[in-house]
Amino acid sequence: MSVPVTRSAAIVGAGAIGAWIGDALDRAGWRVSMLARGETLSVLRTQGLCVERAGETRRCRPRAGSAAELGAHDYVFLAVKAQVLPSLAPQLAALIDSSTVVISATNGIPWWFFHDFGGSLANQPLQSVDPGLTQERTFPRKRTLGSVVHASAKVAGPAHIQVVAADRLILGEPDGALTERVQEVAAGLRDGGINTEVTSRIRLEVWAKLWGNMNMNPISALTRCGTGKMLANPQVRELCSRMMEEMQACGRQLGLELSMTPADRIAVTQRLGDFKTSMLADLEAGRPLELAPQLGAVVEIADRLGVPAALCRSILGLAQLLC
Repeated sequence: MSVPVTRSAAIVGAGAIGAWIGDALDRAGWRVSMLARGETLSVLRTQGLCVERAGETRRCRPRAGSAAELGAHDYVFLAVKAQVLPSLAPQLAALIDSSTVVISATNGIPWWFFHDFGGSLANQPLQSVDPGLTQERTFPRKRTLGSVVHASAKVAGPAHIQVVAADRLILGEPDGALTERVQEVAAGLRDGGINTEVTSRIRLEVWAKLWGNMNMNPISALTRCGTGKMLANPQVRELCSRMMEEMQACGRQLGLELSMTPADRIAVTQRLGDFKTSMLADLEAGRPLELAPQLGAVVEIADRLGVPAALCRSILGLAQLLC
């Protein structure tokens, strides 16, 4: 009788989304480690990870420490802010061996987006995403999965997370293949209670999420307004729509056609009610903004494709003055 193999996962980022993923894999019986430091590391080691979800409060005890302390794992989830990864990547090498699979769970355009993509931007790294190519050098090109998170969670305290709303997590191989590894990760997340889908077009899912974020996030930071007040203004709605049209022009050249209209996408956000975008929350907390991997990446892609993107460029310039 064969003994089931227990998989290991290292979660880089013990914040809201990383804790949600780590808790789910722990529920599924995986061996979970969390990269952490400071007070969060202390709490993880002494009290464990506390996650409130769907009316339940659960505590688990993942290993916690630095990459050197935790060592290599079967899977590594990158759940930190995208702008942190260029400087953090070299420190993560100890988590990765010859069989480790890396899963990017950050917002914006990931470093692997144009790997073997085809077309005019094939294999071109983006300066806005991976300056110095530290991610390109650290993470295994042929053992990388993409993911898109549609969930809202907040940090109630060190190693204490509240899941506000969890829609789904989408996984996929960059080449669209339905591999054993992507199915294994999806099964683990599902066993842990996360609604997980596998797609053959993970780039399109990344592009679709960014399509809304790259305009509403920086505009909310500039105006200090939640989405309700911001999108109630017809001039702001028009600005968001025009920025989305500029990104759509890039998408048409890349074969990333979206089925929604800008008005449809804005209506989706409006139905969610009035909330702070992640960029506004970061601004108010004094944290760095995700400008480069979100709007900065769109402007850089437009430049390389020869697509005019005057509004995206102007909002990027204004938002950079906040940093």
